[in-house]
Amino acid sequence: MDQSFIGIDVSKDRLDVHVLPSGEAFAVARNGEGLAELNERLQPLAPAVIGVEATGGFERVVAASLASAGLPVAVVNPAQVRAFAQAMGKRAKTDPIDATVIARFIEATKPVVRPLPDEQTQALADLVARRRQIIQMMVAERQREKRTQVRRLQKSMRRIVSVLEKELNELDREIGDAVGGSPVWREKEDLLASVPGIGPTIARTLLAELPELGTLDRRQIAALAGLAPWTRQSGQWRGKSFIGGGRVSVRSALFMGALVATRFNPVLKAFHQRLIAAGKPKMVAVIAVARKLLTILNAILRDKQPWQHA
Repeated sequence: MDQSFIGIDVSKDRLDVHVLPSGEAFAVARNGEGLAELNERLQPLAPAVIGVEATGGFERVVAASLASAGLPVAVVNPAQVRAFAQAMGKRAKTDPIDATVIARFIEATKPVVRPLPDEQTQALADLVARRRQIIQMMVAERQREKRTQVRRLQKSMRRIVSVLEKELNELDREIGDAVGGSPVWREKEDLLASVPGIGPTIARTLLAELPELGTLDRRQIAALAGLAPWTRQSGQWRGKSFIGGGRVSVRSALFMGALVATRFNPVLKAFHQRLIAAGKPKMVAVIAVARKLLTILNAILRDKQPWQHA
């Protein structure tokens, strides 16, 4: 019997579903009754993978409902799906067409089905994401203050920054309480923070946005963080290697940790100096340090052993 691959396009009010290879298509409401009907209709099909496109949070309840019903669900990157649609020559964009494209994308790529973050981990991820947004707003207001010469506007921007600073402090307190209230998270945070270069902010970002840390091998975890290099070559031509994709917020946190580690972590500092001495560009060297730092953190959580200089 052929395996079934199912694509689901998620909108605010409804879910469009497409099943391959049968070509069956239907839609249900995005509410409790619609999710129950969706689970009931999909379970007899025993699908290999169900693809749900990330849509700014609307997909979370859908993915959680499917996973709780024992169905294999993968949340896919909308940019990759759109690029796949363009490669197929699909210029039109409607919800049923999107569901078809997602199903074909799932059939072609067969993404790995991973456990979804639990409710507590998702809540922590939302807090960390909001903290990042607040910092971005503070940076933007401070840049505007530098550019303007109008005193009244400068005062207005300082007031906004003051409010955002209070909100940031409150978010930090909530994140600290969330991590401190969980013995598992507290243990993991202590393990991560034992590595020179990793502070509470980076540790909590990794806990919230890279829950797979410690459960995958070094290549898989590097790919999730977008730190796995990919090469460009054709015939005798060899292009430069690049990194990209993955979870941008995780990669940014690791990059900051790598910058600190090149100064204060004796092992990674020596590693960085060897790369520079070998003629590697500074940015390439820092990225290599970030990837090595991630490998170390992954091993520390896997083995549940804190950092040891030896």
